[in-house]
Amino acid sequence: MSTVAALVARAMVLARVRTLAWGTLDGERVGALSGDDLVPDAAVVATRAVTIDAPPQEVWRWIVQLGQGRGGFYSYDRLENLLGLDIHSADSIQERWQKVVVGDEIRLAEEVALRVALVRPPEHLVLLGAPEPGESDAMPMRMSWAFVVRGASPREGAAAATTRLIVRERYQPLSVAGRAMVEAVQPVSFLMSQKMLRGIRDRAERAQP
Repeated sequence: MSTVAALVARAMVLARVRTLAWGTLDGERVGALSGDDLVPDAAVVATRAVTIDAPPQEVWRWIVQLGQGRGGFYSYDRLENLLGLDIHSADSIQERWQKVVVGDEIRLAEEVALRVALVRPPEHLVLLGAPEPGESDAMPMRMSWAFVVRGASPREGAAAATTRLIVRERYQPLSVAGRAMVEAVQPVSFLMSQKMLRGIRDRAERAQP
């Protein structure tokens, strides 16, 4: 392998590591989170995080209303809607979306839904996507999507309590096609997730007096 090729390969590896751990602090990327055991044999794990100058209860109110047909995903709505996903991110808290229970469906699109596997307000919300018996061709992977809210020490100069929001995706391919799908999803996942985290942060911080 030439020196240039080696440098390119190294840069690609470093970029992948950074996108899979965007915004995390020491220990957050590898630390155990609620829902990890739902996909124990994950081939790909992405853990991303953001600091929010707002109390955990306020951050939670934005998280719990996630979903297509609900509060959206606080990300790139125009990009999502170019794909016909009909996503509209809320800029206010809506009481009708403030309660979810285990078993509820949270839709990513009209025909794609994850189920609430774990929920403990205002600490964590874990969504699970897994094929039903006989559906492995339609969904050739198992994946979890965890939102974990933790109180943190206030930052210097912050007027409000501080929260760490940690989001983790775990993917377990169930076939060769599933592995290809997981890899194809990663750049899009990073693009949308970092915007979503910043979108939640900005909304929660604007709501502070």
